[in-house]
Amino acid sequence: MLNYPIKFNPILKEKIWGGEKLKKILHKKTAKHNVGESWELSSIKGNVSVVSNGSLKGLSLTEIIEIYKSDLVGVDVYERFGNTFPLLFKFIDAKENLSVQLHPNDEIASKRHGSFGKTEMWFVMDADDNSELNIGFSEPMNPEKYKQAIEGKNILEKLNFEKVTKGDSFFIKEGLVHAIGAGCLIAEIQQTSDVTYRIYDWDRVDSEGNERALHTDLAMEALDYGAVGAEKCSYQKEINQPSNIVVCDYFITNYLKIKDSFTRDLSHVLSFFVYICVKGSGTICVLGNIENIEAGETVLVPAKTGAVKICSSEMELLEISINY
Repeated sequence: MLNYPIKFNPILKEKIWGGEKLKKILHKKTAKHNVGESWELSSIKGNVSVVSNGSLKGLSLTEIIEIYKSDLVGVDVYERFGNTFPLLFKFIDAKENLSVQLHPNDEIASKRHGSFGKTEMWFVMDADDNSELNIGFSEPMNPEKYKQAIEGKNILEKLNFEKVTKGDSFFIKEGLVHAIGAGCLIAEIQQTSDVTYRIYDWDRVDSEGNERALHTDLAMEALDYGAVGAEKCSYQKEINQPSNIVVCDYFITNYLKIKDSFTRDLSHVLSFFVYICVKGSGTICVLGNIENIEAGETVLVPAKTGAVKICSSEMELLEISINY
């Protein structure tokens, strides 16, 4: 029944650049090493999330959408996306730099891959001293200048890097060149897509001495050559008052700082809500059913529930819904 906050088993992925923060800071339980990603809520084929609590335990995200349809995701959301959950939520631990990459828009992704495009955002949960993100170019580019930089192996000279601290947030639109830097622990909200065009990988090789494939030609049509500098998001940190971080065609993300008790009326919203705890711990209550949540956990609140009550001595959340 859709009368409680729903949790899912995280899907943990080893990466060549991954580290230990997902285990040590966010308490993800695994014997794997170099864990770079925890997929918290996903309907990507081969990586579909499974419910970990309550009466729906053991069912996949796809199965519960097929059963409950708009009651779970919202009337407008179900009309637009059917049985596909439209967003993917991750935690990312970069012990080393991720590849420099970009993602195609909906049109290119559909034509080439039968997929959605990939617009996303990052929220920095933790960052080592002097950690950086690459977001955009340092100067306007064009296809010729870009190709020369790639072939001349001086693409890093053309990239914009931003030092980051906890609480920083960035909007990563389609076509924007970007890379998560070493030392960053990131909460990521994105369209349901796993399409990435890698354009530089720091000359890394795997255990067998092989470099990872690059997607230079595919990237050229999808790249936003005029994207210069960072799109850092501003938001307020008022207690028990949602503050917009990102409002885009694909999702709305709010920041919520909870102290004591806060009740959120969702009856006017035609969407599910997802809560990601980025600091502290507390409880989320739906229709009298209470679920604990702590930093590194993600909860889905069904659209039908109408209201949510959140309690904590002090907790920070990201609140995500679909723009409608």
